[in-house]
Amino acid sequence: MPDRTRPWTVTWTQHELLEQMPFNVAVIDRDYNVVEANSAFEESFGSWKGHKCFEVYKGLRKPCPNCEIMATFTDGVVRVTDEVGTDQHGHTAHYVVHSSPLHTKPGGSVDYVLEMSRNVVDTDRWQREYQILFDRVPCYIAIIDRDFRIIRSNAAFRDQFGDDAGRHCYEVYKKRKRKCPHCPAAKSFKDGATHKSNQVGINKSGERTHYVVTTAPLTRRGQRPEHIIEISTDVTELKKLEDEKIEAERLAAVGQTVAGLAHSVKNILMGLEGGKYIVGLGLQKEDKAMISQGWDILERNFDKTTSLVKDFLSFAKGRLPRVRMVDPNELVTEIVDLYREVARRSHIDLQAEITPGMKPAPLDPNGLHTCLTNLVSNSLDACQMSEQRNCRVVVRCKSEKGNVIFEVQDNGLGMDYELKSKIFTTFFTTKGGEGTGLGLLTTRKIGQGHGGKITIRTKKGEGSRFRITLPRKRLMALLTMAKEAA
Repeated sequence: MPDRTRPWTVTWTQHELLEQMPFNVAVIDRDYNVVEANSAFEESFGSWKGHKCFEVYKGLRKPCPNCEIMATFTDGVVRVTDEVGTDQHGHTAHYVVHSSPLHTKPGGSVDYVLEMSRNVVDTDRWQREYQILFDRVPCYIAIIDRDFRIIRSNAAFRDQFGDDAGRHCYEVYKKRKRKCPHCPAAKSFKDGATHKSNQVGINKSGERTHYVVTTAPLTRRGQRPEHIIEISTDVTELKKLEDEKIEAERLAAVGQTVAGLAHSVKNILMGLEGGKYIVGLGLQKEDKAMISQGWDILERNFDKTTSLVKDFLSFAKGRLPRVRMVDPNELVTEIVDLYREVARRSHIDLQAEITPGMKPAPLDPNGLHTCLTNLVSNSLDACQMSEQRNCRVVVRCKSEKGNVIFEVQDNGLGMDYELKSKIFTTFFTTKGGEGTGLGLLTTRKIGQGHGGKITIRTKKGEGSRFRITLPRKRLMALLTMAKEAA
């Protein structure tokens, strides 16, 4: 409590300082008495000497409920609040109040509170300036209420999405009839925090628009948000460039395989011609053994043709990954279970290393299954062809710096620099007549379709490690696109 024997006093300098302030200033004691005020305060609220603050501000006979002044006396914390009162002419006054503690001696209790208030009704000039700034910002801005109706937007937003006054944000952004799932504004209303996400909308011309949206509550600290501000940046052109880059990489990889494809087809045709010749010769001589030999050659080359065509069509086919929320650990476990018996028969130790509690991610399970089977199959082959004892293949899944990472590592044959440089760029296989040379290219294409990449670390005689890195942000964007297309 303040020392009642030491009433509030103010020096000439302090008095002049209060008078020069361009807003209302009052000093209030613990008994709600206004003990000092400047001329601006008196012009707004009238005579204050000998009156309580609640009498002067609001014409009340008792203190306001949940009085912010008393809270500042208690904890000494500066507060900013929106208040509604009555000016000296009986008109309603809306004002913002800053309440600051004052001490009469260092380290002592809060003896007085300094209240600085500013009327926010008669501020036409700065409101006009604010509106000019609001309208000229080059990104999209919208103010949304708790019913998800847009109550205000800037010129850029209206130019992109059309007249939006009073309409629901999901009607304006996406031409939907109900609230969007994973709505960022709903999250900000719920937790009072800022959220950022990638969204796909439809502009007033009916064109798909990609944008990054940030939502933030418009409220004082600790108060329930009644409005959300959404600030969006158009990234449609950037998204087009990203898609074009992925498509260009895919087509470039396809082009690199064409030369090798002609060579592989030629080899198969030669095999077919050889088998045909032997069958024909056997028929002439009525030699069943020769006919059987030639027929076996025809069957082997026919199977090669079928495998080659299927692999090439799978590789060349361009489609977006069909993503859904998947547990990455389950994919790894499934692949290891699939190849466990094959590895056991070859005396290879096949293990899964997963990350417990790893969050699900938007993935194309069929595509990732193809990637991992290609890599595991290659690693098992590399172990079988090596002279290593105690061969081991490990399939890993982990999260790292916002990425979902799959790894397949072996201690098998390994590759030298020349071999490593060929595996992703040509129609190339180390499996002789058993391979088509499209397994790793298909794996890389699927990884790129997820917005990721595949890398390799290898050394001849020591084994290889293939890593598929998939950014979660890109995966979430693919999930959003899939939902919008549904």
